[in-house]
Amino acid sequence: QVQLVESGGGLVQPGDSLRLSCAASGHIPERYAMAWFRQFPGKEREFVANINWSGVLTNYAESVKDRFIITRDNARNTLDLQMNLLKPEDTANYYCAAATSPGLDSGFDYWGQGTQVIVSS
Repeated sequence: QVQLVESGGGLVQPGDSLRLSCAASGHIPERYAMAWFRQFPGKEREFVANINWSGVLTNYAESVKDRFIITRDNARNTLDLQMNLLKPEDTANYYCAAATSPGLDSGFDYWGQGTQVIVSS
């Protein structure tokens, strides 16, 4: 079993930046892709960004492209999401996810509990 713990959420103003982090522990797969998802109140969880095992390949939802940056540190088993130029519509619970395979096409088997981001003036 893999445990994922997110941190870094909070209340910010439009235009601000925020950095989310996710720490993985437990029986971590040898090579695994990771991702961030978010969920708006009353809506389905949606994809934000993912990253392959090596960190070289990334993919972003159109709504966050050019504003958010996903990175990982495999030595520390951490995943980050740098969020810039935040908008009120970015307000959501953000979830970290981990796969058991390394590619961008991986499905996700493990999920964190989420961290809340509120963008409001």
